Amino acid sequence: MTEAPDATLAVILTVNGERHAIRVEARRTLADALRDNCGLTGTHLGCEHGVCGACTVLMDGEPVRACLLFAVQAQGRAIRTVEGLAEGGELSPLQRAFIDNHALQCGYCTPGFLMLGTAILDRDPDISDEALVDALSSNICRCTGYANIVKAVRAAAAEMREKVPA
Repeated sequence: MTEAPDATLAVILTVNGERHAIRVEARRTLADALRDNCGLTGTHLGCEHGVCGACTVLMDGEPVRACLLFAVQAQGRAIRTVEGLAEGGELSPLQRAFIDNHALQCGYCTPGFLMLGTAILDRDPDISDEALVDALSSNICRCTGYANIVKAVRAAAAEMREKVPA
């Protein structure tokens, strides 16, 4: 009897600036690869249909649903996960704002909201309230009622504006 050929592919993921050489089946999602192959468990899996946003990561600076992408699609792209938000052991302004404004309860959706909020603030720190609520509505939170999440993003935007040299 002959041995079946290896059904995995070699993939190099660049996550939070670090290279991860992994082997995955072609059908392995980016979310599963991040969690199981890279050991980055901050990306949560909720609905696994791209609806809830718990698995949101940034790919080349844009928010994407990691449950809808195959790991092989992320090769050669810059991936940023919630583990990559803090720098030098210091929480990002948005992470601190989530704590200070009680923008989380159970915490399951929090990584996805942090990544989405980061993308929003990177793109437009002066986003209008209406546009912010619209953008954040693409993720689902079952605990907070969203008000404190919006408040946290606003607080982080204000802090980031204060730190920008004139």
